[in-house]
Amino acid sequence: MTDPRPAPLAGRKVLDLSRVLAGPWATMVLADLGAEVIKVENPKGGDDTRAWGPPYAGTESAYYLCANRNKRSIALDLSTAEGQEIVRALARDADVLVENYKLGGLDRFGLDYASIAAINPRIVYCSISGYGRTSPIAARPGYDYVIQAEGGLMSITGEVDGQPMKVGVAVADLFTGMAAAQAVLAGLIAADRDGVGQHIDLALYDCQLAMLANVGSAALVSGSEPKRFGNGHPTVVPYQVFDTSDGRVVIAAGNDRQFSALCGKLLGRPDLAADARFATNAGRVTNREALLAEIVPLIAARTTEWWLEGLREVGVPSGEVRGVGAALNAPEAVAREMVVTLPHPSAGEVKIVASPLKLGGTPVVDPVAPPLLGQDTRAVLAGLGYDDAAIERMIATAVVA
Repeated sequence: MTDPRPAPLAGRKVLDLSRVLAGPWATMVLADLGAEVIKVENPKGGDDTRAWGPPYAGTESAYYLCANRNKRSIALDLSTAEGQEIVRALARDADVLVENYKLGGLDRFGLDYASIAAINPRIVYCSISGYGRTSPIAARPGYDYVIQAEGGLMSITGEVDGQPMKVGVAVADLFTGMAAAQAVLAGLIAADRDGVGQHIDLALYDCQLAMLANVGSAALVSGSEPKRFGNGHPTVVPYQVFDTSDGRVVIAAGNDRQFSALCGKLLGRPDLAADARFATNAGRVTNREALLAEIVPLIAARTTEWWLEGLREVGVPSGEVRGVGAALNAPEAVAREMVVTLPHPSAGEVKIVASPLKLGGTPVVDPVAPPLLGQDTRAVLAGLGYDDAAIERMIATAVVA
């Protein structure tokens, strides 16, 4: 029996100078894949999200816990010369550096890309900001809510006649975090091939625009401003939430065959599928309101369970509208081991959502709870060659904590 293959990024070192969500999400993905991630935090409170509660598990906010598993934490004052030298020492041996300081924020510490690349030409240095380093508003801070507003997402989210709405999760940050992880992986491949790293310049605004996907494409092709469709779909009908007699169900009839099965086998209205107005998806989109007037009362007459059983039997995609707790505890979540319980130094144990990456040959690492602030400061410094006396002196002078 052969030994299991190591995780994909085993042996890689990542220096994480980011905070809040986009950067930490990217570095958590890299940590899941086996990289050693050292999270550098301000001794005075650390990552902002540590205080974004309640709820808390022990001393840690749920928000912080969502994006920082499998990392080590060193609490370090970057405004001090010694603190800056420690970062440079870590960067000399790192494969990746991820940061999301405001424009010029690291330049004043001598920790910008040019300075780090001078001591480690192979480093993949990823900068995350609101608008990108070449934007006319590059100095403006980037916040997910603002980006959702400015990037068009809010304008297409919400009820048809309601006000624009943000998504319930900070998706602009998450889009950017996933894009950053992809870009870093590409940068590592290129560095292995060419022997030289590079600077990655990622913007929340750019990533938000890219994730407009079909809606952004439709705006460019048509020249028209997309509308809000609430829980409907702009180009597929019926593809939305419907009220049942005891709840709600999503019906996603993505093609003419599925629509015909819905009408003939469940609604008892095969005439709708034969109607020239509704026979094709294009016709159903054009005649959306007329079709909904016919089928909404029929769906409301039966229970959610009746619809779910029937729709699955005839091959029409469907699902119950669940709460978050129900989703996390669903049998399919349990079967996929998507929630894990981990030992934690202040809470005793915590539950976290696990990595969704399922690699058959080189699986992600077993999860470890997100670290307390400065939990690994002594060990990291010792690994750099600092002796106990030097570490105690830096703790006493608040260079580290």
